[in-house]
Amino acid sequence: MRRRHLLAAPLLGAALGPALVGAAAAQPRNAAWPRALTMGTAAPGGTYALYGPAWGQIAQEATGVAISFRTTQGPNQNIILVNRREVELGMVTMGVALQAWNGQGDWTQGNRFRDIRALFPMYDTPFHGIALRRSGITAHAQLNGRSVGVGPRGGTPGTYYPQILNTLGVRPSAVRYGSASDLVGQIQDGLLDSFLFASGVPVPAFSEIEVQAEVNYLDFTEEEVRRLTTQFPELSPGTLPVGTYRTQTRPLRIVGMYNFAISHRSLPDDLAYEITKSVLSQNDRFRQAIAAASETVAANWTKNTFLPFHPGAARYLRETGHAVPDSLVAA
Repeated sequence: MRRRHLLAAPLLGAALGPALVGAAAAQPRNAAWPRALTMGTAAPGGTYALYGPAWGQIAQEATGVAISFRTTQGPNQNIILVNRREVELGMVTMGVALQAWNGQGDWTQGNRFRDIRALFPMYDTPFHGIALRRSGITAHAQLNGRSVGVGPRGGTPGTYYPQILNTLGVRPSAVRYGSASDLVGQIQDGLLDSFLFASGVPVPAFSEIEVQAEVNYLDFTEEEVRRLTTQFPELSPGTLPVGTYRTQTRPLRIVGMYNFAISHRSLPDDLAYEITKSVLSQNDRFRQAIAAASETVAANWTKNTFLPFHPGAARYLRETGHAVPDSLVAA
């Protein structure tokens, strides 16, 4: 076995630090607020596992409310847990959130998840893949008859990538689910031909493997982008510039989907306000913790066209000059 989980130590520190410190000395600024909240994140190797503790630490310091973190399969499970109030905070991609709101997609079993509320925009999630250079795989079209990993079953890539491949007429020999760190390990061990993912960039697991082996990055052709955005209107075209990854040699043509932080509708209005304010008003600090935070700015609230904002979050956005309509706010 040749797996090297280079992210394990910093990830453990980022994920546990706020939870351990905050739980021991939680002193909410408002006595009416809960002493503690739990945030649903995602499996190691993806951006949520790093991004969540980073904004959780900022929010905890601003509010005095201890925030702990629960590893999940990603947006699908985060929505289920927040809607049930098993966790109070979470992170989602808007395509999965749209399925949840309307009760569409097999994972919803026809249930509509209407107790979730948007807090703030996070970042775009580009779909792209990676393969070892020695495999000869340079494009999605070459994955017919090959084994691919697509992240956790309940995550955005686990939900969408099988549909994306089907739309492109690509038939892998096997589609495997698991954490990003585990699937990267399977590529290194020769158990997978390619790992297809969607996360904030640079994807931590992709950055991990490119320092250990020569890799090819898999993007989409112009025609593939056209077919995918026609089939899935929630996807939008984009480009990852050279420099996104250390060994990347050309811009990557991708399709993407925006992410939002969410809460349960019962979160106190003034607490939702302070959480949203703390994150959006400290972007310089946030960017130092994780590169994906460069897109976490109030102006990107427009990336949400259907999921009601929490009234507290909408209040902050409006105070900073953003015209969030009443139709997109719900208690």
